[in-house]
Amino acid sequence: MAVKARAPRGARARAAAVVTRLATEYPAECALVHEGPFQLLVATILSAQCTDEMVNKTTPALFARYPTPADLAEADIAEVEQVIRSIGLFRSKAKNLVGMARMIEEEFGGEVPTELDDLVRLPGVGRKTGNVIRSVAFGLPGLPVDTHVGRISRRLGLTTETDPVKVEHALGALVPPDERGAFSLRMILHGRQVCDARKPRCDVCILADVCPSAFKL
Repeated sequence: MAVKARAPRGARARAAAVVTRLATEYPAECALVHEGPFQLLVATILSAQCTDEMVNKTTPALFARYPTPADLAEADIAEVEQVIRSIGLFRSKAKNLVGMARMIEEEFGGEVPTELDDLVRLPGVGRKTGNVIRSVAFGLPGLPVDTHVGRISRRLGLTTETDPVKVEHALGALVPPDERGAFSLRMILHGRQVCDARKPRCDVCILADVCPSAFKL
């Protein structure tokens, strides 16, 4: 008679199982269409409280008009507003985009910085956006925590924290540095496709047997 495999015990063992399984199920792909760090930074700033689909519809015209940080740094904010009008909070985002580009030109020689402490100084950039840039654009350790990552991590018993920064640090202690960016991207896909906020699809979830919350929500 076959012996049923034991579910991993403890957050560290569970995290290792989650990393492995998600890697077999989802690609580590960023949904924001971009070419290079600057375009990704612009797109990520625009994505706050906005769908990736809407951002991807808006950015081609924006990138064509302002292809470099230098071009965007010289832009009239009102003109940028017109280009990104379809994006939520377009006025504040236009101001942040121009301010971000100016700081990149004035303080970083026209290049997007790689260090998180530098990235979060840019207008419109918080830790989540900074970690996206580090992990996706530069291949550096970075674990962006959005609502999906936080929700699924708590359901899996990987953390009890609700503050995104504390969740980031808790997961960083469990996930190897070179896996963090891909782990975040895959958790987001899993949250969108399976582990819904209101009605998680535990019956088709590849993590159900290792998830303390499976079939209990």
